[in-house]
Amino acid sequence: MIAAARTILRKDLRLELRTKESVPAMTLFTLTVYVLFHFGLDRDSLDGELAAGVLWVTLLLAAVIGVSRLFAAEREQGGIDGLLLAPVDRTSLFVAKAAALFLFLVAVEVVAVPAFGLLLLGPGLGGALPELLTILALGDVGIAAVGALVAALAAETRARELIVPLLLLPLLVPVLIACAQATEPLLRQDQGPEDLGRWLALLTLYDVVFVLLSVAVFDYLLED
Repeated sequence: MIAAARTILRKDLRLELRTKESVPAMTLFTLTVYVLFHFGLDRDSLDGELAAGVLWVTLLLAAVIGVSRLFAAEREQGGIDGLLLAPVDRTSLFVAKAAALFLFLVAVEVVAVPAFGLLLLGPGLGGALPELLTILALGDVGIAAVGALVAALAAETRARELIVPLLLLPLLVPVLIACAQATEPLLRQDQGPEDLGRWLALLTLYDVVFVLLSVAVFDYLLED
């Protein structure tokens, strides 16, 4: 399974490097939103709940773009049938797609998070980075697991551009709440990781539950 997942992941990464369809679009979206907030709010800097909300809502909306394009190559070129007929565990397809989405999110955040700090945090991220990186990683795992599941469900539907956000965003509400609540103290002027352990535990539990659930139902989604 690991070898098959690695092969599919390598194919997806090479395809993204060649076509540049998902990551640049996601990155451009986040940068555009942060610029709009920078000028639209007419404030030198944000902090606390507002800053955390802007950061995570923007990242989650950008993830919708990546999820919508996750099965694009297979859908447009008929590759899904080939993957289903291949003598490999179908769980490897989920693992590869979730890993690809995770790497896409990381690539976006490498640009988007520093831009967020520059445009909306005044002096920058400062001491928030060590804890923020952990929150970002756990949030990305949850988004990747749910995103791969939703992308598979919507892959063969006509209204997939509508179905993806309608299914994805409600499922990611716990991620948004936990990530925003964990990030909020880090972005205040008096920084302090209040209740950070509780929110990290909630994120970890969410990740474990949805990874296991996705693995359990992924085969049945592809059969349908």
